[in-house]
Amino acid sequence: MLASWFPNVDWAEIGQGLLDTLTMLGGSLVLTALLGLPLGVLLFLTSKRQALEQRGFHLVLSLLVNVLRSVPFIILMILLIPLTKAIMGTSLGVAGAIVPLVIGTAPFYARLVETALREIDRGIIEASQAMGATTGQIVSKVLLPEALPGLVAGLTVTAIALVSYTAMGGTIGSGGLGDLAYRYGYQRNQNDVTFVTVVLLLVLVQVLQLVGDRLVVAFSRR
Repeated sequence: MLASWFPNVDWAEIGQGLLDTLTMLGGSLVLTALLGLPLGVLLFLTSKRQALEQRGFHLVLSLLVNVLRSVPFIILMILLIPLTKAIMGTSLGVAGAIVPLVIGTAPFYARLVETALREIDRGIIEASQAMGATTGQIVSKVLLPEALPGLVAGLTVTAIALVSYTAMGGTIGSGGLGDLAYRYGYQRNQNDVTFVTVVLLLVLVQVLQLVGDRLVVAFSRR
């Protein structure tokens, strides 16, 4: 039955494309969190009326984050091809997609981290400072625990953005479901391949949103 409904679909290739997409998503999401979290904390701490207030440094860092966030991802991938080759040895396939994915989404997540930290009651921070807590202790014992639901929600939004970025990366050879949709669905006009890849991407987004929402609720009750 599937063969008659989707005559152009190679299910083994679809499976490999899904695996490639999940690999790109998982690897880049971990690195994005590792880079975006401290970057967001630094943006917050160096802003006005915070512990490490440095207006000049904050302005430069904020400008850099805004620039990286504003460049369309497909253009960013092209711009980063020399850097990607230098780091990964290739600009194609799953390995070639990780660098631009991380550089494209880490600043995005950093802004979400900064926003989550700004929602913390300032009285809690001031009370910790009055008790003699160091900046490191305030970050680890106050800021991150208090902002945890917002941080998880932000990471969920970032993960969903990464799914769309991996799909866009298929247009320049990053592999995954986006590559299949582009090569077969667009270039060869095989609409059944496009349909299958889109459905799989939609299911992936829904799963990520469901898991993220459950985690936010769980952390909010703590």
